[in-house]
Amino acid sequence: MDDLLDLTSRVEAAHFWFRGFRRFVAPAIDEVSDGRRDLTLLDCGCGTGYNLATLLRPHGRAFGFDITPAGLGHAQRRGLAVARADMRAIPFQPAQFDVATSFDVLQYVPDDYAVLKEIARVIKPGGGFVATASAMKVLRGGHAGTWPEVRRYSTGRMRSIVEAAGLRVLHVTHLFAALFPALLLARAVNRGATGDDWEMHVPAAPLNAMLTSALAIEAVISRRIPLPFGSSILVVARKP
Repeated sequence: MDDLLDLTSRVEAAHFWFRGFRRFVAPAIDEVSDGRRDLTLLDCGCGTGYNLATLLRPHGRAFGFDITPAGLGHAQRRGLAVARADMRAIPFQPAQFDVATSFDVLQYVPDDYAVLKEIARVIKPGGGFVATASAMKVLRGGHAGTWPEVRRYSTGRMRSIVEAAGLRVLHVTHLFAALFPALLLARAVNRGATGDDWEMHVPAAPLNAMLTSALAIEAVISRRIPLPFGSSILVVARKP
């Protein structure tokens, strides 16, 4: 896991997947932030801290926590306010944050309902929640050998557990539909392989630029029309 986090830290600024991810997520955070820049925000499972710095910090005071020492090391070197903690026991007081986020972590936790209840606990009434997670069981593979997935989500399951945690879902959609055919083929070819990090290498510049542009277009579409398939799911919610 530490090796993959190190690799992530080297590619997340330039890789088309991470660029596309930010195109999807940034408007969702803008939505729940209501245009404010004086909020208190928390990234649950912040990893290397890159999203904490680029997506959350522009909206106010941003904090993060993660369980992995390697990820926290990268975040600390970026000068971010982070702590080591488990998502099942978030070390903050109830109703402390205006916005909480969790990016591509829920698929790894044994009890996602308990984790979402804990995240909801630290969100202020009226505050926002933005999360992404892996989708569609047919796409299991890739990093699953190194970061073992407990589950992949459908939009129905995501909506159900977020609402069960006491949050009101504003919208939920699949992401990365443009990459779905290629990912499906790659999973079929590499089925059973473990520890394969080929997906984490930046492709040649023309291909990287083309895929970045395709995901930018998809991000605009997904804000207007929920996508019926894709490798990830995005959920945006508020605490009543």
